[in-house]
Amino acid sequence: MTDHALGQQDTGPVWHQADDHHDHEASGATVLGFWIYLMSDALIFASLFAMFGVVSTSYAGGPVPREIFDLKLVALNTAFLLASSITFGEAMPHMEAGRVGPTRFWLAVTGLLGLAFVSVELYEFAHLIAEGAGPQRSAFLSAFFTLVGTHGAHVTVGLVWIAVTLIQLGQHGLIPAMRRRLVCLSMFWHFLDIIWIGVFTFVYLYGVIR
Repeated sequence: MTDHALGQQDTGPVWHQADDHHDHEASGATVLGFWIYLMSDALIFASLFAMFGVVSTSYAGGPVPREIFDLKLVALNTAFLLASSITFGEAMPHMEAGRVGPTRFWLAVTGLLGLAFVSVELYEFAHLIAEGAGPQRSAFLSAFFTLVGTHGAHVTVGLVWIAVTLIQLGQHGLIPAMRRRLVCLSMFWHFLDIIWIGVFTFVYLYGVIR
């Protein structure tokens, strides 16, 4: 009877160790797969940057960057996105500590800042089109709308991902699967910040001052 009880006690830790090992392997495979995705996405953006570089002076008699870009507005939008990267960084230590409430709070703040970014970008696009500087006006504007719009589409996908994650955190808490998703979402969001720094510098800032 005692031996049987001991056998049951010995089995428990082995089971938990195997379960933890499985979660660790799943997490590693998920993160590796997501890194591969981000590298493929980086190639897409590299191609868009290259395309923009080739046609960035092909104005076809249309407006040039310094005539249509509002650097103050773009700087404000950049501040929104960079601030969202900071707030996402605030969420991760709470995730590691298993605190669902603060994790959801900082994730929600990140989503609001991301929404502000997309809203300003849509306003900019609508204003440019209303001014006759739509994507069909010149190769420069076509490349601009493609590059900036692709980044904006990625941010929009990130916002949907954040919204779904907030709901799932409320339903399931910080289970291992949710932690993996948050790690991948964090990588995706910071990746978009890095891409935007390139857009702000190469497209807007350099376009205005040259």
